Amino acid sequence: MIDRVEIRVKAGNGGNGCLAFRREKHIPKGGPSGGDGGKGGDVILRVDINQNSLLDFYYLNHYKAKNGKPGEGSRKKGADGEDKIIDVPPGTIVYDKATKERIADLIEGDFIIARGGKGGLGNAHFATPSNQAPRRTTEGKPGEEKELILELKLIADVGLMGEPNAGKSTLISRISKAKPKIASYPFTTKEPLLGIVELSDNRRFVVCDIPGIIQGAHNGKGMGLQFLRHVERTKILIILTDLTYMPEKSLAIIRNEIEKYKNGVLKSKPVIVVGSKIDAVDTDKNWLDILGDEAIIISSVTGENIDILMERIWTKLKEFESDES
Repeated sequence: MIDRVEIRVKAGNGGNGCLAFRREKHIPKGGPSGGDGGKGGDVILRVDINQNSLLDFYYLNHYKAKNGKPGEGSRKKGADGEDKIIDVPPGTIVYDKATKERIADLIEGDFIIARGGKGGLGNAHFATPSNQAPRRTTEGKPGEEKELILELKLIADVGLMGEPNAGKSTLISRISKAKPKIASYPFTTKEPLLGIVELSDNRRFVVCDIPGIIQGAHNGKGMGLQFLRHVERTKILIILTDLTYMPEKSLAIIRNEIEKYKNGVLKSKPVIVVGSKIDAVDTDKNWLDILGDEAIIISSVTGENIDILMERIWTKLKEFESDES
């Protein structure tokens, strides 16, 4: 998945003003008639909800708007340059490459990232009673030119986190129409995956399956930083632990990564702890003593307690939205 790219954008230059005088048969001393130059085109980032990757920018990373046309005689203004529209997926964050300053956080609509230069003034613009034949014009202004970093953070309501092989892909395939690769070995999920969960009464939410998080991910170990950024936008987090292999240790590792990632930017999010693969372990064991009284124990294979988990998620989402408002 390409979720961080560098691009260069150049807005169009303004057209130059025109130096011209009227030359009409019955007006031997025609006045100045040079028109103004056209404005240069803008470079515009437009959010396209049908996109979910920055892959296109990996192959094409230079974008330029059209220049404005120069002015003409008879006070004709030059045509404005055509804007350059660049489609980006929702969740794209734009940084200035030189300063690292965040310029925009694009969820919807258009954003002018580089403005075209103003058109120059023709000599008709400078006519005065004391100077009725000015020979002065101005050149068009250059358009803005920028080097940018685009970073994609997927937009989802729920972030699904866990160590490799915790059962995240199986769960998201059970609760949504997403079709991730599922196998018995770790790291089968190589990129974040979105799934739409539909409940009764037209209730729905979006879950993001984050590839397996390992200890030290907050420092960039493995592919941690590449994937953890995708849960920054989520409203709540689900920590999925594999009951067949040291669930208490797994839960501690994921909580630690949440605590330390970007100095705790994730730790204020509501968390639901889920123990998976109950169908493959001793059902007489009190797993709530290990994972906490509010943990939910499920089986994505048999469907055990999946409905309870979905309703808990919906309740947490409504509580989060209520607190935000």
